[in-house]
Formats: sequence, C-alpha cells, structure tokens
Amino acid sequence: MHEQKQEITTLDPVWQRICDEALQAVATEPLMGGLIHSSVLHHASLERALAFRFALKLASGEMSEQILREIADAAFTADPTLGQIARADIAAVYERDPACNRLLQPLLFLKGFQAVQAYRIGHWLWGQGRHDLALFVQMRVSEVFGVDIHPNAKLGCGIMIDHAHSIVIGETAVIGDNVSMLHSVTLGGTGKVDGDRHPKIGDGVLIGAGAKVLGNIKIGHCSRIAAGSVVLKDIPPCMTVAGVPAQVVGEAGCDQPSIMMNQVFDSGD
Repeated sequence: MHEQKQEITTLDPVWQRICDEALQAVATEPLMGGLIHSSVLHHASLERALAFRFALKLASGEMSEQILREIADAAFTADPTLGQIARADIAAVYERDPACNRLLQPLLFLKGFQAVQAYRIGHWLWGQGRHDLALFVQMRVSEVFGVDIHPNAKLGCGIMIDHAHSIVIGETAVIGDNVSMLHSVTLGGTGKVDGDRHPKIGDGVLIGAGAKVLGNIKIGHCSRIAAGSVVLKDIPPCMTVAGVPAQVVGEAGCDQPSIMMNQVFDSGD
C-alpha cells in the first residue's frame, strides 16, 4: 500500500510572516493571546483572517457576525484578487508608515487598512448588484472607523491611508495604484450634481492631511497635494500643488511621492 503523499502548501511569505510575528507577540504579551489566536493563528490564510476581522468589527444588532463572515468568505472565494490586493495594501502600510514595524499591525490595529479591506468587500457586493448590502457595509465602516468610502468608488492596489480619521471618498472617485493619503482627506463633488462628479487620482500620488480634492478633475500620476490644500482643477503629472485654491508650486521632487512620503516642499525642487 502506498503512503498518501503530503500536500504541498502554497508559498505565502506575507501570511507566514504575519503568523510568525503573531507567535512572537503572544510570547511577549500573553494578555494579547486570546485576541491574536482568534484573529490570526486560528486561520489557515490571510483571507480567512480578514473575513474574521471584517465580521468582528462590523457586526451589530442589525447584522450578525455570522452573516458578515459568510459574506466576506464568499467575496474572497469568488474574487481571489481581493486577497492579492490585501497583501499589496499591507506591504504599502509597512513600507510607508514609520509607526508600522510589523506586518501584523495593520491587520490588528490600523483602522486605515481595515477600513479599506472592508470597503473592498462592499465594492465586490456593489459589483454583484447587491447595492443595499454594500451601502450597509459603507455605513458600518463609517461608524466604526470614521472612514466613508462609497462602494462604487474604485481604489487600486497598494493603498495606504495613514491615521484614516475623517476620510471621505465619493461615489465616482477613482484612485490609482500605490496612492498614499493622510487623515481628513476628501475626494468629493462640488454640489448636487448627478453623474461622474468626483476626482480621478493617478498612480503614485501623495495627498496630505486635510486636503480637499473636489469635482470631476484629474490628478496626474506621481504628484503631491500639500496638507490643507483645496484642489479644484486638473493637476499635471509629477507636480506639487498647495494652497486654497491649490496652485502648482513646483515639481514633485521625486519619482514616487506616495512611497517617499515627503510632505515638505523645498523651493529648490
């Protein structure tokens, strides 16, 4: 009789590192053991852990944890790219946020990452025509995390939202890949206008704290928007804008502003 061969597991370095960090965290702080085991170590994959966290954080008297868990599991099963994008988002937070020194942290503690992953499930629901359920997810994400992203908005991969307090992203907004933004950013409309009415943000853009980008305008790839700016017109690629209303004040100063996270304008740029 031939012995049954052991299955070869899929290599997943991001998930493996998260699990290793989780074990170390339990050893360092045993009081966190219950939370870390239930949120990380009891799960076979990052997708399962994300579904658990989604359900745990968004459950309420209006929608049970079990139902939300089933919704999230269905989304990750139907669309494997959700898990791939989540890994890119985790890497983005780890690489760009100086306060993040472990891959475990976004999954457990950082509401910007958790809000974006919940939005992605809501966006999947919206694409399935389940608009009321998607809007329920939007409502709960806003209530729990203080982040309001319409489920029809389109966000690329490698998104990092630092602090993530009072973020608003409108229904027809489009955000490219590898974009970074800080708290209190609004990607909104300019009034009660139907149709395509929200900003289109290019790849690699850095949006500073409190910036407001309003209307169906285009922000060129790898540009910087200074903190507190109000942007009302198109911005060319690789530029820095600042002010109210925002004006071009120089070049972006580097090839990848969203990765460098340099928010200081040097007149010599």
